[in-house]
Order: sequence, then C-alpha cells, then structure tokens
Amino acid sequence: MAMPLKIGVIGVDHGHIYGMLKGMIDAGAEFAAWATGMETPDHIREEFRSAYPDIAQRSEAEILDDESIGLILCSAINGDRAAVAIAAMRHGKDVMVDKPGCVSLAELSEIKRTVQETGRIWSVCFSERFGVESNTLADRLIAEGRIGKVVQTVGLGPHRANPPSRPAWFWERARTGGILTDICAHQFDQFLHFTGSTEARIVSAFVGNVANGDRPGFQDFGEVVLEGNGGRGYHRVDWLTPQGLPVWGDGRMTILGTEGYIELRKYIDIAGQPGGDHVFLADHKGVERFDATGAGLPYFSRLASDIEARTETAMTQVHAFLATELALTAQQIAENGVEQ
Repeated sequence: MAMPLKIGVIGVDHGHIYGMLKGMIDAGAEFAAWATGMETPDHIREEFRSAYPDIAQRSEAEILDDESIGLILCSAINGDRAAVAIAAMRHGKDVMVDKPGCVSLAELSEIKRTVQETGRIWSVCFSERFGVESNTLADRLIAEGRIGKVVQTVGLGPHRANPPSRPAWFWERARTGGILTDICAHQFDQFLHFTGSTEARIVSAFVGNVANGDRPGFQDFGEVVLEGNGGRGYHRVDWLTPQGLPVWGDGRMTILGTEGYIELRKYIDIAGQPGGDHVFLADHKGVERFDATGAGLPYFSRLASDIEARTETAMTQVHAFLATELALTAQQIAENGVEQ
C-alpha cells in the first residue's frame, strides 16, 4: 500500500492556505509540518496554530530538508512566494502556491528554469476556479455541448479591501505585484480554461486608484481585454466591495458560447436565492438555474494523482505559466503603456 503524500506548509500570510490545505487533506494527503516568515503577524500565526494544534511548527530549512515531505503549500507574502517555490523544487519537492505565484517576469523566468532543471511540479491554486463548485458544474455543462463553442468570457472579481485587517505589505505595490498580477490572475486562468486558449495576448490593460486617495501607491481598480486562439475576454477586478454586501465580493463569470451562455454567481446571488455556487444557463430551449453544491472540487485529488504518476491532469504546467505570464504582462502594460 502506497504511503500517503506528506505536505509541508511554508507561509500562511493569506487565508487561502486553509482551502489549499483542506483540499489536499480531503484528497488523502497528510499534513506534516508548517513554517512561516518573520513578518507574519502574531495573530495570523496563532490563528493557524489554533486550527492545527497537533501539527508541528518547524523552520523552513527543516521542512525543506525533510525527505519524507513531497509537496510544499505556500501562501506567503506575494513577493516571497517565488523564492519559497524555487527552494522547494531545488530540494526535490513539488509545489502548490497561492496566486499570484510570483510578482515579476524575472521571477517567472527563474521558476520556469527551475521546473525544467528539476522536473518538479509548480502548480498555482487559482481558488476562484479550483475552490468553487460552480466552475466544476460549468465544465460539465460545456462538455455536454449545452452552449456550443465557447467564444468569450467576462469575469468580474470584486473584493472588499477592509483596511483595518490588512498588514502593511498589502498596500505596497512591490510586495503584492499590483492588482492585475494579484487578483486578476484568477480571471486569466479561467479565460484560458474556458476558451481552451493555448496562446493569448493583452489587447488593453488599465489600473487605477479611484477610492483610496490617502494611499497613492495602491491600485483598487483594474481591467483587461485579451484575445486568445480560442476566444476573447474582458475582465474587471477591484477592491471596492461595499460593507453592506454580506460576502467579500460578488464574483461572477459569464461564459458565452455559440448556442447559449452560462453565468456563474459564485459567492452570492444578490437579492436572490441564498448561499453561493449559483449557475444560470440560457440556450435555445430556455433558461435553467442550477445549484452547484456537491459538484466537487477535483483539482486537489488530481494534483495528488499527478504527483504520484508525474502526469498533468489537474492543470498543465504550460497553463500555469501562461496564466501567470498574462497577469504579469497586463500589469506591466497598464503601468508603463507598453509591453517591456
């Protein structure tokens, strides 16, 4: 009987680590140890320790040197994730990193080189797809041919800034990578996935600060138009979710096909039905509403299988690289006006 996959966590600065970890534990992996950076606030560290009181906190070096650990999960400060991933792969471990996987094209180049030289897996956990059952249901409906050929995606990724809860690095462009690198990474992933695009270019990109004048370096609004060899996309992200909304953001994805369209209302159906994971489909026969609860989150079990079999069923390496490259390139175009 094969031994369970052992997980080490390095970096717990973003709450996404809980979903990443739960997904892998539910897939049969064993949580072995965790470490965090010097800048992690005490309350974040204590919250994580309280959630997993029986798991040892060790140093990053000890986890990297532990040959029994096969997978590293990382949700460190955005600007620290590339270094953690590279070190882990150099120590013979596969990596699942929170998005954004890195904050510069130079870092991405080094990650690509490390993957090529080590043969390890660098997977980015795009939680707005892999952690949302409505996406799983949408995949099934598209595979059934319900909306014909997908030709466009429109993705909306609003977030609540909630300034009192944010650490200092959240407001620093160099540490986060900017709004398109950070939260719009989800939209690039979904665009490539749903349109089937293996090539894409940024048509236009914009970032701005529309509501946080006291923080002039902060970007609270961004939008992108892109074109791929499988379709086109428009995506908007922001930090403008009002306090009155009962969830952190009204994230939506509209998938347009030649025979109909699907809309995912992932976290809330505003003034509609309670709960999340609402799926609407309109085609020539009419309109249907689905509750995607129970559709499953197959990414995590597929990644566990990929680690054992050295396959690419969860997400291809090329996809992880391209989604990240598009986010970084869009950020650069928005800030500089041209691709560099």
